[in-house]
Amino acid sequence: MDIEAFRDYCLAKAGTTEETPFDEDTLVFKVCGKMYALCSMADYGKGINLKCDPELVLELREKYPQVKPGYHMSKRHWNLVMPEAGLPESLLKEWIDLSYYLVAAKLTKHQRSLIGFNDLV
Repeated sequence: MDIEAFRDYCLAKAGTTEETPFDEDTLVFKVCGKMYALCSMADYGKGINLKCDPELVLELREKYPQVKPGYHMSKRHWNLVMPEAGLPESLLKEWIDLSYYLVAAKLTKHQRSLIGFNDLV
């Protein structure tokens, strides 16, 4: 999955916005203001930070060499996924979905209703 496909996939999710709050290179995807994915635009191949269930974090790192602890993120809640290192696109999409759902599930009831999240679950 290249950066344009990644960007399009994230932006297709309800309530998602794209921002560069840290610097002009770091692309951040948020749902209702809460971050669920980020990557470098210049060095996309070096990884995408995705939120992950703490019970799944270590399992994914052990099973897939393309998954590392989140760069500059909580190692308990974030993984760095190498999108151009031979992972099936379907698996990467599954992890993006998981990241989105983990964040969206923590939104207020009102925010979830605004993006139709309760209809998505």
